[in-house]
Amino acid sequence: MKIFGREPVYILAFLAIALKLSSAYGLGVSAEQQGAIMAVLSLIVAVATAVVLKTGAVGASIVNLAQGALALFLAFGLEMPAETQALWMTLVEGAVALFLHREVTAPVPALPTEQKSVVRART
Repeated sequence: MKIFGREPVYILAFLAIALKLSSAYGLGVSAEQQGAIMAVLSLIVAVATAVVLKTGAVGASIVNLAQGALALFLAFGLEMPAETQALWMTLVEGAVALFLHREVTAPVPALPTEQKSVVRART
């Protein structure tokens, strides 16, 4: 997969270097915040990769991106209790499940028990 004609790894490396240089010259971003920013950027690339490569991992990568975004906000000073964080993640996971429910197909053939019902239809 290429973005702007470049591999995503090279773009991430460039952004990491630019972020580190910027903070060295007065941007005011701590090491923890830099790590959170780079984690979210990596997760964005993971979502794009999952979409482009059609691996079926889009749902998991979106949930991971949401977790990374939450960690990023917390690293920049957002104060949120763990219970509220869990509720937001539940919302994201529910939305992903609702959206992808009909899109996901098991990579194995259906079992005979999945092809018929134990309840007979009345005719």
